[in-house]
Amino acid sequence: MLEEDIRCVLFDLDGTLADTAPDLADALNRTRIDEGLDALPLERLRPLISQGVRGLLRVSHGLHPQDEGYESLFKRVLQHYAQRLCVQTRLFDGIPELLDHLEAHSIRWGIVTNKHSRFTQPLVSALGLNVRAASVVSGDTTPRAKPAPDPLLLAAQQCGIAPGQCIYLGDDERDIVAAKAAGMRSMAVRWGYLGEDKPIEAWGADFLINHPAEVLEYLGPQRRMN
Repeated sequence: MLEEDIRCVLFDLDGTLADTAPDLADALNRTRIDEGLDALPLERLRPLISQGVRGLLRVSHGLHPQDEGYESLFKRVLQHYAQRLCVQTRLFDGIPELLDHLEAHSIRWGIVTNKHSRFTQPLVSALGLNVRAASVVSGDTTPRAKPAPDPLLLAAQQCGIAPGQCIYLGDDERDIVAAKAAGMRSMAVRWGYLGEDKPIEAWGADFLINHPAEVLEYLGPQRRMN
């Protein structure tokens, strides 16, 4: 139990707050189709979304950032993504109710993502969250992105809450590493993309949760959802 000392809840974006996989996978597949290749099924790509385009190209084309041709394909995927940024993307089930509940109980919340601001800002706006979040920190907002603690510390500062009174939710191990480095407690979310490497139980998160409603179970009895 976290009792009542948590005054701010921070969320990763892709795979934690919003299901962005369909639109990111579509951008990759449109790049493949440009090359005369078949589209890959969404379920094959979904676990990779939290690794961004880097992870998608590793599986789709067997390419890594140092490989010839990587940079060109990387830019093409992002061009496709920018054109259809929020077509199928939706907040995960339970997230709208969780955000409503946090706001009703004067718990600040924000978004910390490694997605670059040119994608984060229009996406957050399209989801209707730009006027609600107390902080939105992107992968290029600070000199170092996650797993460095810098973005989380900036979000806490913008929210006006001490890091020790924040908790960070994420679906990738680097989210947990960043939270610990920032002096925040951490929640690993099982509904996210989770990757294909180390199992979620081995990330070292303070809490593992299956549904957004469980967040309130850790914030004190009077803050729980009915």
